[in-house]
Amino acid sequence: MTRTAGTASPRTRTVEYDVAQQLRTPEEMAAYLDAWLVEAPDDAAGIARALGDIARARGMSQVARETGLSRESLYKALGENGNPSFATVLKVARALGLQLHATAA
Repeated sequence: MTRTAGTASPRTRTVEYDVAQQLRTPEEMAAYLDAWLVEAPDDAAGIARALGDIARARGMSQVARETGLSRESLYKALGENGNPSFATVLKVARALGLQLHATAA
């Protein structure tokens, strides 16, 4: 935790929010990714970060083992400035137990 600056009360503290801590069940993980796909379908970087959030919630080491990719490459591909290949997206989705579906627009 970090203390806030300025005139805030000494009791006021801020903590960085991490969505990965909220993704506890496969259903929550799927709903989170689906929300990204529906609400921001053109935001490839955001969708990749969402996959990264889910992978961190599941455990990046476990996802790395299941995909055959290194943890470092997954953090890079699914991070803030990541640009994963479609093959990586498919491997990660499979390792997370997620299925991608298509519907007519």
